[in-house]
Amino acid sequence: MKDPSSRNSTKPKRRSLGRRIGEGARAVGELGHDIVNRPGVLPGKAHGWFRSWFGRVWKVRGGGLYACGYVVTFIFLEIRTVVSEIATSESVRQFFTEQLLEFFFRFFGESFANMIRAFIWPVEIVGWWPPIGAIGLGLAFVAFPKFLKKPIEHWLFGDEAPDADKSS
Repeated sequence: MKDPSSRNSTKPKRRSLGRRIGEGARAVGELGHDIVNRPGVLPGKAHGWFRSWFGRVWKVRGGGLYACGYVVTFIFLEIRTVVSEIATSESVRQFFTEQLLEFFFRFFGESFANMIRAFIWPVEIVGWWPPIGAIGLGLAFVAFPKFLKKPIEHWLFGDEAPDADKSS
């Protein structure tokens, strides 16, 4: 029988809620500073944020076509939400001044709905054009590991294996 204390010693300690909030607030402050003073660095930072977010989703969702489909669906739905919100405003200035708070709460509500729709993206594909949607989805599940999984993992994690933290 294993010693119960050894189980806890291998598990990394989780940061406290206050520390995570503080780190998030610091990151938002740095982002605001960069937006005002160094807007040229934003694409590089956004790429890094996207890769780290996609890497976490990749690990949580199983690292295959489902994870990739979830990310693509979620991003598509989020972009569509933002574009429709801006399009319904009288001007971009009005969007940023008068509707920002309303947009913030509505966006999070719609983001939650988008997250649910992203979870069930295979159902959307199958229902898109029956039976071609189901056949295409089946072919994608067969072809994805052979052609796309390794390049995506290399882009996300470099030379380290995505499950390296689980094997140690």
